[in-house]
Amino acid sequence: MATGIVSIAADRAEFSTIAAVLLWLNVGQFLLLWFLTSWRLLRYRRALFADFADHQKAPGFFSAVAATGVIGSQLVINGSYDVAFTLWIFAVFLWVILTYGIFTTLTIKETKPTIEQGITGTWLLAVVATQSIALLSALLARHLDQPIRLHVNFVALSMWLWGGMMYIWIISLIFYRYKFFKFSPADFSSSYWINMGAMAISTLAGSLLIENAADAWFLESLVPFLKGFTIFFWATGTWWIPMLIILFVWRHLYMRFPLRYDSVYWGMVFPLGMYPVCTFEMVHAMRLDFLLPIAHAFVYAALLAWATTFFGLVRSLVTSLIPALRAARGRGDFG
Repeated sequence: MATGIVSIAADRAEFSTIAAVLLWLNVGQFLLLWFLTSWRLLRYRRALFADFADHQKAPGFFSAVAATGVIGSQLVINGSYDVAFTLWIFAVFLWVILTYGIFTTLTIKETKPTIEQGITGTWLLAVVATQSIALLSALLARHLDQPIRLHVNFVALSMWLWGGMMYIWIISLIFYRYKFFKFSPADFSSSYWINMGAMAISTLAGSLLIENAADAWFLESLVPFLKGFTIFFWATGTWWIPMLIILFVWRHLYMRFPLRYDSVYWGMVFPLGMYPVCTFEMVHAMRLDFLLPIAHAFVYAALLAWATTFFGLVRSLVTSLIPALRAARGRGDFG
């Protein structure tokens, strides 16, 4: 998710070499993660299903849908329409299974946590997953013949509306958890940056729907509505940025919470990459050129965040690997 959207941000800023490198890196990461997920399903099925029924962990599965949608969008931008269409079908399949599987499981579960213990920013991955399908649908529709183009645009519109409604439901619970329960530095994980990222991807999908209005009569009749809600999503996402920065500073500088690599930090990189992409697209869709400096500034922020987090990942892997290699050498595994 994070690498894919930062690649698209680099492409929009005309950093073509960086965008291409990140695209191929992302393809490799995507295949590796699916291999590891498949291995876990085969070897550790019970643990995987336990996570599927856990209020804090289950929403994380939606990242599979979002990642598939984002890499599909990368491929559309690079002209690989057939592969992107296959990924679109796969993403829709995953979305149906996970949406109704997870929410049904958590609904009928007999023992449930309190809101304080159960709700996190990870829940908003359900919104991001939904909007990633809206995004990929809107991009693909431009390269399909009628009447399929009309149908796929309707899927994009429906998913965009559904994602917006889901955001309202979930963010209300998160905001309630913020204000009426104890909030420690450990509680503020990077997943809360998805508060902004979910609105950013909603803005991006809405902007694409505005641009696709000429291809579908129902979009053309909704253009004022689409424009109003797209700006509404962008403004809401923008509101979150100073708040999240303040909480980040409070957590790590004021409360001195250790700042070390954790995989959850990728949850911060994705929103930082999505924000400039959605701003570029909204500028194009509605001729809001005065917002371009914001988009360009956040491209650099996204690249810096990605590079820092990727360095932390590599360093963490190397640090973990060295003791294992020493232990293996001590046992004589290398002769």
